[in-house]
Amino acid sequence: MALDLGSKTIGLAIADTGHQIATPFDTIRRKKFALDAAQLADIIAREDIGGLVVGLPLNMDGSEGSRVQATRAFIRNLAQLAGFPALPVLLWDERLSTAAVERTLLAADTSRAKRATVIDKMAAAFILQGVLDYLNN
Repeated sequence: MALDLGSKTIGLAIADTGHQIATPFDTIRRKKFALDAAQLADIIAREDIGGLVVGLPLNMDGSEGSRVQATRAFIRNLAQLAGFPALPVLLWDERLSTAAVERTLLAADTSRAKRATVIDKMAAAFILQGVLDYLNN
């Protein structure tokens, strides 16, 4: 499962069992960490997830800023949470993923309202597809 962590939402995507195709899955509206983690743990258990790919929001020059620190803190807090499944986590460079998805949605003439509801989970799918393509080539 891929996570696209934002300040207001967490976009989710999952892969098929053959690890070929990433599919947008859901968007979690962030509330409090404990509630977000519980919702995520429920999805992980229900979907039998074996690992997490988390988008790493590097700056365009490759440096790490405050968003990277927040992403690392989120992962660290999940790992320390009692009862949260112990899963392998891969951090994947997500630079321009949202921009690429936005361009695709605009090219498909998707309304602004519809784009707002799907962009996060589609960005997660874009991130996950990058990992799958890398692993399969």
